[in-house]
Amino acid sequence: MYCLYAFNGEMTCFIHVLLNGLDMAERGNKVAIVFEGAAVTLVPQLEQPDNPLRALYQQARQQGLIDGACRACSAKLGVLDAVKAAGLPLLGDMSGHPSMAEYIDQGYTIITF
Repeated sequence: MYCLYAFNGEMTCFIHVLLNGLDMAERGNKVAIVFEGAAVTLVPQLEQPDNPLRALYQQARQQGLIDGACRACSAKLGVLDAVKAAGLPLLGDMSGHPSMAEYIDQGYTIITF
């Protein structure tokens, strides 16, 4: 089980989160992708039909790999409404941020991007 925490807000970095998540899932691993930090700003971009990564993003969503986005960072960075509109769960069990310890307690190995 792997939890991929995406912190980097660069689309060229996030492609690796998607590719690795999909590859891991295809190989039979349980995968959770978490948007955290500046990466939350990618959600509204990925929701755009003309975004080149939209197909990979939608594939990851359809496979249930996207676990959610940080509530605090979404609010701070001005994308809270967009994340809600996208239908992504808002994660914030650690002072408004998603807790890595919670994933570790569930048996996930954390990988950060």
